[in-house]
Amino acid sequence: MNTFNGLPGRALELAGTLGDNLRNALPPARKWLETGAKLGALKTGASVAGKFARRNPALLVAAAAGAGLLWYAVKRRKRQAEEAARQGEPIEGSSRRIDARKANGSERTRRKPASRPTRAPRDTTTTGTHASE
Repeated sequence: MNTFNGLPGRALELAGTLGDNLRNALPPARKWLETGAKLGALKTGASVAGKFARRNPALLVAAAAGAGLLWYAVKRRKRQAEEAARQGEPIEGSSRRIDARKANGSERTRRKPASRPTRAPRDTTTTGTHASE
């Protein structure tokens, strides 16, 4: 008779342990709600996009063609840049010389470089004796 009296207590203890394990194993309810909200928004967005595509197929085709052209242009520009880098050329560039002008529009006059005073030639006839000798 003693064994039957301990069964409800043992069952409650086992149920409590099982509940604790499940609580730790499963993510919190907040995560489930966030995931559900995200899935709901995704489903609604897909539905709206599907209706828009059915009502405006020309816009869908134009958008796809534009995206394809943009992808092709980027790919082509990248390939040209790689080829230019292999040849040692700049990727892109053009330059032109711009002459300096005064504010009134006349040409800039060039200055002559400053002339240096001439030195007297060195006397090479001395033997190079020092005063300390």
